[in-house]
Amino acid sequence: MKAARVVTHRRVSETAPALRELIAAARRAGVTLRFSEEETAKHGLRPGEGIELDSTPDGGDVDLCVVMGGDGTILTALRHYAGTGVPVFAVNFGEVGFLATIDPDGLGRDFDHAFAGEFDTLELPTISVGRPEGSWTAMNDISVHRKPGHRVADLAYALAGEEIGRVRCDGLVVSTPQGSTGYNLANGGPILAWGVEGYVVSFIAPHSLTARALVVAPGDLLTINNASREEAVEVHVDGRPTCELPPGEDVHVDFARQYGTLAQLPGASFYHRLRERFGRLAR
Repeated sequence: MKAARVVTHRRVSETAPALRELIAAARRAGVTLRFSEEETAKHGLRPGEGIELDSTPDGGDVDLCVVMGGDGTILTALRHYAGTGVPVFAVNFGEVGFLATIDPDGLGRDFDHAFAGEFDTLELPTISVGRPEGSWTAMNDISVHRKPGHRVADLAYALAGEEIGRVRCDGLVVSTPQGSTGYNLANGGPILAWGVEGYVVSFIAPHSLTARALVVAPGDLLTINNASREEAVEVHVDGRPTCELPPGEDVHVDFARQYGTLAQLPGASFYHRLRERFGRLAR
């Protein structure tokens, strides 16, 4: 391993001790750490051995991406490196950290293992949404929402060219397996184990007795139509507003055009992670 990209969340005081341990481990391993202009300024970094400052991120510029943050920061890194094969090794500095590789204790040893390549990797599928004005990729979910203060959304949806239904609701969520423990879970949708080939569609506050979450085969294209005659709806990608869907228009969603690569400890399992992250919150 020759070079690693470093990405951190905005709370610098939380990650500063871990960053010092990371720099020390990289020097021991002879690995160059690359910091973007934003990361350089955020941490007040100065030139030093094994540190490359104000580096412009590129999809294939490193052998590893080390993330210090919560699931939002981890998702940003996974999206950036999707399709490149660069593993994302994440230290949990968030609330849940479901995607994190490790917790922030004993980091010097863990970073030594990371730079030695002593981790397993898991390929996580993306979902993509396309509109005439562009296309976007999500690691967790794509959601369609009624606009704040507007009337409920009226959404029709079709799979593989077959219309399934039309639902008045606050919106719907399309989730990957790794995203199924997020917004989809909050909607009462099913959890998909990592490794399942497929995605799930669930509804936000449906005004219906029959609107049920649906697990979809991986090759089936989803079309969402804004069936309202007057109200536009918003499209969010991994929780961030991306575009609007005007009345009468469609948005198309498909599965696994690309994969992100997540580093995990040898022997780690989805079910262990599920118990530790969500069981911990329940206690």
